[in-house]
Amino acid sequence: MTIQEIQNDIIDEFSMFEDWEERYQYMIDLGKTLPLIDEQYKTEDYIIKGCQSKVWVHADLDGDRVVFTADSDAIITKGIIAILIRVFSNQHPKDIIEANMDFIDKIGLKEHLSPTRANGLVSMIKQLKMYAIAYQTQLN
Repeated sequence: MTIQEIQNDIIDEFSMFEDWEERYQYMIDLGKTLPLIDEQYKTEDYIIKGCQSKVWVHADLDGDRVVFTADSDAIITKGIIAILIRVFSNQHPKDIIEANMDFIDKIGLKEHLSPTRANGLVSMIKQLKMYAIAYQTQLN
C-alpha cells in the first residue's frame, strides 16, 4: 500500500468513532499492536527530542524500504507513534520524505492534543523523515 492509501484507511477508521473519547481509546489500542523496539535501542540515542514523554524510534533499511520500530512510556503517545509507523514503515525513503501529512488534520488529531503532545507529534514526524533522508542518501 502507498502512504496515501494507508492514510486514507486511517481517516476512514477514525471517522467510525462518535467522539474523541472513542478515538483516544482506539489510539491506545493501536499502541498495543506496535511492533516493539528491541531493548538495545531504548537508549538516549534513540529518544525523540521534543516529546514530553519518552519515545524511542529505530529505523533499518530492508532492501530499499525503511522499517521502523518504536516504543513510548505513555499510552496516548504510544498510539500516536503507532499511527505514524503504520504510515511510514515499509515505505521507500523518497516517499516518506515527500509524504503529505494532512491526514493528521483530517482525523482531527492535532486539535485534540495538548500543546506539548502536538509539539511531540511534530518532533516524531520530523525524526521519522530524518531517518528517511539518511537512508535516501545511502541509496543514491
